Amino acid sequence: MTYKVCAFYQFAALPDYRELREPLRAFCAGLALKGSVLLAGEGINGTIAGAPEAIDAFAHELAHGVLFGGRLNNLELKFSTAARMPFGRLKVRLKKEIVTLGDAAADPTRRVGTYVDAHEWNALIAAPETLLLDTRNAFEVAMGTFEGAVDPDIKSFGQFKEFATQKLDPAKHRRIAMFCTGGIRCEKASAHLLARGFAEVYHLKGGILKYLEVVPEAQSRWRGECFVFDERVALGHGLRERDKDAARDE
Repeated sequence: MTYKVCAFYQFAALPDYRELREPLRAFCAGLALKGSVLLAGEGINGTIAGAPEAIDAFAHELAHGVLFGGRLNNLELKFSTAARMPFGRLKVRLKKEIVTLGDAAADPTRRVGTYVDAHEWNALIAAPETLLLDTRNAFEVAMGTFEGAVDPDIKSFGQFKEFATQKLDPAKHRRIAMFCTGGIRCEKASAHLLARGFAEVYHLKGGILKYLEVVPEAQSRWRGECFVFDERVALGHGLRERDKDAARDE
């Protein structure tokens, strides 16, 4: 069978996140879903996979079911497929942050950068005054990135603060366009830069995955593959799985 994969997140106040863990785990287990879900007081983040109808039921429950009571009404959802189940088991974990930056001033529920639709991204990053910034880890950047993007050369997202302090200047870098896999890291990164006084901060809505899904390859400024945190390893244009045999021959 072909599995459906759902990557999702939303920053939302979940003060009861600890109590939500077991009901959510049981709901996912009942649908035979596998993957990873993170819960924190600031929201939810994860990627899960299963039968198409099970994924649809999961997405509906998050957005409209009684478990979250309508608090996840602005979910960022991205769907793709996998020829084989890309996860070994189901994990629902409690965290301090759903994406770790360690900056209390970076609160995406209060202020984030300007979202840019995938169809409008090329025009923004082609402008000569735009600094294009990849917020992902170095090994992800090595697999693929946008033409002309700055690689912060970080091992983990938590190091982005140090990079920004050392390499970015609000007086010099007046327009920053940033991107990541699905959008969540840019939410935190853009909130961090805005709190530090950067005037124009933009980020790719839905991340690289949305761009690869909707922008035709002939018009794409993306080069290489997009690393994903599951057994598919990477996706290409049209969210196609990488050719495992070709990858082994490299």
